[in-house]
Amino acid sequence: MRGAGRRGENLRRERAVGRSVGSWWRRRRSQPLCASRPGNMTEPQSALLLRRQLAELNKNPVDGFSAGLIDDNDLYRWEVLIIGPPDTLYEGGVFKAHLTFPKDYPLRPPKMKFITEIWHPNVDKNGEVCISILHEPGEDKYGYEKPEERWLPIHTVETILISVISMLADPNGDSPANVDAAKEWREDRNGEFKRKVARCVRKSQETAFE
Repeated sequence: MRGAGRRGENLRRERAVGRSVGSWWRRRRSQPLCASRPGNMTEPQSALLLRRQLAELNKNPVDGFSAGLIDDNDLYRWEVLIIGPPDTLYEGGVFKAHLTFPKDYPLRPPKMKFITEIWHPNVDKNGEVCISILHEPGEDKYGYEKPEERWLPIHTVETILISVISMLADPNGDSPANVDAAKEWREDRNGEFKRKVARCVRKSQETAFE
């Protein structure tokens, strides 16, 4: 009976999180985002591309995340909410992150940093995300990654965030940004690692919409 009670409480919490995400996303879409204004002919190509991607995500939201601008006057700084993937230790989490794009995007990748605390082998302790497609394009001087695994100009905000969601579901313990988390994931996945992730999930639910 106690287990059933916990499952019921978890279900109520997840439904509440879902309602909150929906409310946050509706507020984002109701704001006068830059994407709703006509493009300026003097804007650099990177700004025009980001404007189009933002408009597309507003028009056709993608399951698993939502995105908007931190400042409506700055197309180069985005805020995203990533929902912890189902059937993973991160399920039920609502993780806030920032994407910062360079002026020569898409020739170079953006930087991504989790604002919400998250315990993961491929996220350093400061929140910086370390995955192949966010690494500078070209040859890897250490020989760990192929050029096609690194940043390519065809990537979009959508493909970046889908890759991050996949990273949450399937960490890469061979190339960790957080060595301690990687060690726990390999050696004590259902013990200390699971407890730390669960704490981050609970905290994310409490702070995601502040």
